[in-house]
Amino acid sequence: MSAGGGAESAGSSAESAGSNSPLLIERLEDRTIIRLNRPKVRNAIDLDMVEALHSVCAELEATPKVAIITGSDGVFAAGADIGQMRNRGREEALAGINSKVFSRIQELPMPVIALVEGYALGGGAELAFACDFRIGTPTTKIGNPEPGLGIIASAGAAWRLRELVGEPRAKEILLAGRTLQADEAKSIGLLNDVVDPEDLELAGEALADRIVSFAPLAVRLSKSAFHAPREAHPLIDNVAQAVLFETEEKYARMDAFLAKREAKKRKKAGAVATEAIDEQPVPRTGQKGDTE
Repeated sequence: MSAGGGAESAGSSAESAGSNSPLLIERLEDRTIIRLNRPKVRNAIDLDMVEALHSVCAELEATPKVAIITGSDGVFAAGADIGQMRNRGREEALAGINSKVFSRIQELPMPVIALVEGYALGGGAELAFACDFRIGTPTTKIGNPEPGLGIIASAGAAWRLRELVGEPRAKEILLAGRTLQADEAKSIGLLNDVVDPEDLELAGEALADRIVSFAPLAVRLSKSAFHAPREAHPLIDNVAQAVLFETEEKYARMDAFLAKREAKKRKKAGAVATEAIDEQPVPRTGQKGDTE
C-alpha cells in the first residue's frame, strides 16, 4: 500500500504478506497501515486480533501517526468471531473486550482512516465507527444485525451511531437490523466517500497525504478539542491555541504564508504595470500634416 503518497523511510517496516498474524502492519515515516488479516473468516474480529490492535495502538500513542485500517480479499470485517462469542459469558461481556480497543482507536492522537470494502457488520461496523474517516466502495455493506443473534451492539454502535447519523437512522440499523448499501451510507454521512475498489487505497493515501501536510500538533489538538465534552469548550480551544501560538512551526508556516501572499501581490502589481504600459498610445510619426 506504500505505493501511495507516504514515502517509506529507512526505518520503516512491513510484516510479511504471508504472515499468520491477525494484522499486517506497514510502518511508514508519516503513517501506519493496518490490514486485517483473517481472510478465511472474512476478517472476523477475535481475541488475537484485539490483542494485536492494542499493540499497534500502543505504538501510535507513543509515536503519533495517521493510521489507515483496511481489510483483505474484498472484505473489511464481517463481524466479531461468533465461535468465540458463543462461548463468552457475563464476565467477558463486563470486561468490554471489543469496546475497550475500539475506544482506544477513537482516542488515538492522530486521525484514523477506515477503508471499508465489502462487509462491515457487527463488530466490523463498530470498528469503522470508531475511526475518524470512512471511505467505501460500491460493494460496501454496513450494519449491526446483533439482535438477530440474541445480543446487542455493545462495542460502541449503541452510542456512536446516533452521533454519526442521528437517532432515526441509528434505530433502523440497531433495532430493525437495517444494513446500508454504499450510496445510502454516504448520503447520511456514514461514509465520507465511495470510490471504485481499485481506487480505494489510493483514496486513503490521498486523504492521509492531506492530513500529514498540516502541522501535526495542530491536527492532534484539533482532534482532542473535537472529542472534548461540550462543557470543556471554549477553555480547551483557548488552551490548545495558546500552546500552538508558541510553537516554531506556527511562526514558520505563517511567515511562509505571508511571504507567498506578498510575492503574489508583487507579481500582480508588476502585471498591472506591464499592462498599463502596453495600453499607452503609440506616437504617430511620418504622417501627412505632421511637422518637425
